[in-house]
Amino acid sequence: MNRVQPLAIALLLLTAGRAMAEPGNAARGERMYRACVACHSLEPNRNMTGPSLAEIWNRTAGSLPSFPRYSPALKSAGIVWTDDTLDEWIKDPQHFIPGNTMTFPGMKDARQRADLLAYLKDVTRPGHAPKAAQGGGQMGGMMMGGGGAPNLKKLDPQDRVQSINHCGDTYKVTTADGKVRDFWERNLRFKTDVSDDGPQKRAPALVGAGMMGDRADVIFAGPEEISGFIANAC
Repeated sequence: MNRVQPLAIALLLLTAGRAMAEPGNAARGERMYRACVACHSLEPNRNMTGPSLAEIWNRTAGSLPSFPRYSPALKSAGIVWTDDTLDEWIKDPQHFIPGNTMTFPGMKDARQRADLLAYLKDVTRPGHAPKAAQGGGQMGGMMMGGGGAPNLKKLDPQDRVQSINHCGDTYKVTTADGKVRDFWERNLRFKTDVSDDGPQKRAPALVGAGMMGDRADVIFAGPEEISGFIANAC
């Protein structure tokens, strides 16, 4: 057998091993983070569907005091988040911690994971969180939807709900700019946000929830407001 061939193979394997060992690229990782931004904030204790990722390195899984929705599987895992454990978690959450409730299917590409972790390791350090994009100022107000959770304290007139009437199978939502929007009752959802980013009392927000403009959320300052805000009137 030609001795050159095994040597070439060995060099290829060595090159591949070095490529795998190269550190991730944080600039590329910022783009990868777009898959996470709908559920996770980088600001300390600003929790969304999932917990804040601020200062996640060396934190025990399921231990952030301000987040109350951890699954029993995650809380009992006894895992500390490090480069290696976060890589395995992002690769396949259900395989790494069976029974957890995160819906993310995983990121199978090792280079993408390395890039994402390089970005997260930088921006989750204390004082390094980038400025979060806030709602408002978008084309068509917040009815366009998309992006992370907006701040609802200061609403444009087209986003501030004045009244909601239920007529047949339709909700008629009147906003502060005087316009009335009709929604099929299954396409309008009522939610609450008691956080610092939630709406003012008695000033619920109308936030788009669909690409076609036919679905929306009305977000109240607290659950006690919902029933009193909706009238049966045609």
